[in-house]
Amino acid sequence: MLFLMAIQYPYLPEGRTVEYVSADNQFMRAAHEYALAHSLDDFQKTGSVVVKNGRIIGQGANGNRYHQEHGCERVRQRIPTGERYDLCEGCNPKNHSEPKALEDAISHGEDTRGADLYLYGHWWCCKPCWDAMLAAGIKNVYLLEGSEKLFNTKR
Repeated sequence: MLFLMAIQYPYLPEGRTVEYVSADNQFMRAAHEYALAHSLDDFQKTGSVVVKNGRIIGQGANGNRYHQEHGCERVRQRIPTGERYDLCEGCNPKNHSEPKALEDAISHGEDTRGADLYLYGHWWCCKPCWDAMLAAGIKNVYLLEGSEKLFNTKR
């Protein structure tokens, strides 16, 4: 008998699920490529694309220049992922790829309601990012298959 172990996300809104796609999925590839080209976070390059009606309507990558100039207080204090964003301007959720991709779509006049978001470079979405995605009407969130092992810094 096969037992599948449920992933214990640090945060997941009630009634929501996360879907998984392989690395060869065209939208996951696009999120990965965007992360590599545009992320300003040298530790964890993360990229998101917002997809509606089979086309990318928004893109975002994580980070800003704060970490290069000041380092990260959360890293210095060994704060777990997803906690105490208030300690570091560079870690502020406004610098995460998900809200940046949503902002990009909206700035181009796109309607994000019913769209999907593909996230590369992380294994879960924090509460502020989920809040932004829910407010924008994101239908499904897709992560890379195996991301809970690839990107989980506790492993």
